[in-house]
Amino acid sequence: MLIYDLDLPALEQQLQQWGEPAYRARQVWVGLYRQLYASPSEFTNLSRSLRDRLASEFDFVGIEPVRFLDSSDRHTRKTLFKLPSGNLIEAVLMRYDSRQTLCISSQAGCAMGCVFCATGQMGFARHLTAGEIVEQALFVARELAVHNERLSNIVLMGMGEPFHNYDAVLAAVRRFLDPDGLGIGQRHITVSTVGLVPAIARFAEENLQVRLAISLHAATDEERSALLPINHRYPLNELLAAARSYVSKTNRRLTFEWALIAGENDTPDQAHRLGRLLQGLLCHVNLIPLNPTGDYSGRPPDPDRVNEFVRIVETYGVPATVRVRRGIDIHAGCGQLKTAVLRAEARPK
Repeated sequence: MLIYDLDLPALEQQLQQWGEPAYRARQVWVGLYRQLYASPSEFTNLSRSLRDRLASEFDFVGIEPVRFLDSSDRHTRKTLFKLPSGNLIEAVLMRYDSRQTLCISSQAGCAMGCVFCATGQMGFARHLTAGEIVEQALFVARELAVHNERLSNIVLMGMGEPFHNYDAVLAAVRRFLDPDGLGIGQRHITVSTVGLVPAIARFAEENLQVRLAISLHAATDEERSALLPINHRYPLNELLAAARSYVSKTNRRLTFEWALIAGENDTPDQAHRLGRLLQGLLCHVNLIPLNPTGDYSGRPPDPDRVNEFVRIVETYGVPATVRVRRGIDIHAGCGQLKTAVLRAEARPK
């Protein structure tokens, strides 16, 4: 069993069954999440017998790094991990002046089928466990610690739909927040969703200050359904009602993600529709020029089109910014490295 799949109460229960005093579980917990120990041998504050028992009963390595890619500017690193099942997932570290942001995966593949997303194009393999989600962050945190750096932000925007794996994702988020663990601030964690309306309502009741981002990408049902099949199940009127309810209950500002695709959703008409759709809602629009994928013909718009889109949206009182594109030269879009690796392996030798 992967030790990172245990929350603290479960770890306490396990050690008590072994006849260990209650405080031992806290020592193990702090070792894992604060000291970033990666093997039982590093727990020198524990007895040899307990270290041996931990080693025999638990796995301390569940995901195996199999490839690293660094961008030419050295600001972005993508890591491809192999799961025990053989599936591949990805995590991307993005370095900024004042923060180290890690984008992690919640599933191997994705069932949502968004047409411009490399992960959506590959289909769904399986959910990640809470421990497998957490271990991505621990692996990168250890790498940063070597350089006296600290992981400051986590975004669940990698492979998979986080709210499709709701329980494991929330368990991982609470692990990230634990002050005796990684201690990431609530407002430094973002969970992204394509718009699973019941899960948005559930998330509003969690009493968290974690940020929520909703992938929108189109301002009419016809156009959004063509890009995001989930819109057939949860059309825009239901999604926007859930968004307004979320803001009303939490008083938290929402982020709407919009991948700008040349000639598709970067037009002045779409900008006006978007502005009218979100007018009066406590929100922010994050515009992302498309990161092209091999199985989708769309391309990012030119900068003038992007700037005009921003200008129009903001005339409706809706703030909008353009996200800096990172790691284009290393397949940094979610699922792209895995796709490239699988294609390379499938080529005749």
